[in-house]
Amino acid sequence: QVQFVESGGGLVQPGGSLRLSCAASGSIFSIYAMGWYRQAPGKQRELVAVIISGGTTNYADSVKGRFTISRDNAKNTVYLQMNSLKPEDTAVYYCNYGSPPFRSWGQGTQVTVSS
Repeated sequence: QVQFVESGGGLVQPGGSLRLSCAASGSIFSIYAMGWYRQAPGKQRELVAVIISGGTTNYADSVKGRFTISRDNAKNTVYLQMNSLKPEDTAVYYCNYGSPPFRSWGQGTQVTVSS
């Protein structure tokens, strides 16, 4: 079964940028939809962005215009470019299938937006 490893998080000031990477242990070529999710302390995990195999993307209203999801099937990697970061973007970010049933969740990568 394919597993996902997230990386690229860190501490950034409001207005800053980060690029997250999600490396899959196997091919993602045949995976129809991949998504980035986040979970803030005390809140439920939420879908941030999804990309389907044809390249169509969808975003949560809270990140539209600031985040960009992309996928490189040759590298079995999904990216999340995050610009104009806000304190409310602080969360652990995960990648997984774009819809259930999900694979096992990885460790995620912590993103902290603070001055």
